[in-house]
Amino acid sequence: MKRVAIWLAYGVGALACLYLALYTYRMLTAPNLAPGEPIHIFRKPDAPKYS
Repeated sequence: MKRVAIWLAYGVGALACLYLALYTYRMLTAPNLAPGEPIHIFRKPDAPKYS
């Protein structure tokens, strides 16, 4: 039982490290959005208009 708990603790620690690594990668590679910049949403020209 103690061995399972140790492996479980290692697994949780590995997941935490993976999460932090992915979060750091995302923060370093994310585009910088500034307030007031337009957000471009592209639609198909032949898409129906629902309004």
